[in-house]
Amino acid sequence: MTEEQREEIALFRFGVISDLVGATRLEHGERGRRIKEKAAARWNIPHSQRTRISDNTIRRWVTMYEKSGRQFDALKPVPRSDIGRCRQVDEDTVLSLVRLRKAKPLLPVVQLIEEMEKKGLVSPGYTLSQSSAYRVLKKSGISGRPSSDPVDRRRFEAEFPNDIWQSDVMHGPHVVVDGKKRKSYLIAFLDDHSRLITQARFMLSENLASFLSVYRAALMTRGLPRKLYVDNGPAFRSRHLEKVCACLGIAITHTPPYTPQGRGKVERFFRTVRSQLLCGFTGKTLEDLNQALDDWLGLTYHRRPHSSTGQSPLERFASHLELIRKPPIDLDDHFRKEVRRRVNKDRSVSIHGLSFEAPTRLIGEQISLLFHEEAPHKVEIVLRGEPQGFLVPLDPYINARIGREQKDVVKETSVRPGQLSFTRREEQ
Repeated sequence: MTEEQREEIALFRFGVISDLVGATRLEHGERGRRIKEKAAARWNIPHSQRTRISDNTIRRWVTMYEKSGRQFDALKPVPRSDIGRCRQVDEDTVLSLVRLRKAKPLLPVVQLIEEMEKKGLVSPGYTLSQSSAYRVLKKSGISGRPSSDPVDRRRFEAEFPNDIWQSDVMHGPHVVVDGKKRKSYLIAFLDDHSRLITQARFMLSENLASFLSVYRAALMTRGLPRKLYVDNGPAFRSRHLEKVCACLGIAITHTPPYTPQGRGKVERFFRTVRSQLLCGFTGKTLEDLNQALDDWLGLTYHRRPHSSTGQSPLERFASHLELIRKPPIDLDDHFRKEVRRRVNKDRSVSIHGLSFEAPTRLIGEQISLLFHEEAPHKVEIVLRGEPQGFLVPLDPYINARIGREQKDVVKETSVRPGQLSFTRREEQ
């Protein structure tokens, strides 16, 4: 299993237990009830054909996470020591299982195993367990049937500030940038309990970099939410965003496709922006647009009683400031992008067309590189979870003037006239 696959599984596990390990205090018996609900639900488990998780497994994940001091890496599966070796089944059993699955595609795996044993298709001396059967079927490309259970939609409201943030993107007006018209996009974060806008900015793109820029500003300004509720857009499905949230202890939830009703509060805010702000906007630049937005939010929206709560968003949000989780001092480091590279024999490493040099001791190593996309020249090196310093920009002209390390180089020494003698220079 690759490091990316282990990280993807850890992100899934955190998503399952996030509401069990959050800052919100659960009432007596509430944790057990939630675990039973999760065990009864169907899941799309990464790199597995299974759709169920037992309650004991969920409790084990919670224990692993809490005993590690709430470290994200504790949820990663431990690499197997026998990778590449057959442990429980032979080739004949594998072929029989695949043929039976193709003949009966809707039969549950448990019943497949029972039928295999009843027909004597499991070779003597071998045991076909559920985990082995799932791995065999996955490797053969035979996936399970997706669930068609109806979706239960209900109106909800978070109990306290920063319990849930809703976020979405609205297409904004055109603005003038360098003499040309560009389309703007409003990226907004709304606190579900108070309707306070924790951060909103008009950007020139709705890509992941723009979303993370506004998200980081929201966390710095209003603290850490316990859950982020977004749609299924490409930026919101990014593994980078999932890891940022997981490392900060923030659960991320996606609304089902084609169901914007789940984000009704932020959609209602966008309608208010169009009817109250944009209808009277006369500026031309992106700076004008964001300044108008800041003025409207600070002087009007946040101070006016909301029709649903009867309180102003600012007053309702400030009523429980003692529950707000402060962002960590190293918040910016959590937003760094991570890429993996192998150091070349000449110590060089390339990122997005930029060349760097790594320390000599890392030649041939597979390393992780952490950097902010807006500051790509500052790249930190991580090897097997341990920081190794920063990369140095590669300058081929300076390298051309630097002498290489030499061994067994000879030099002339002074001896009697007419006779030459040579000694070995010590290794540099």
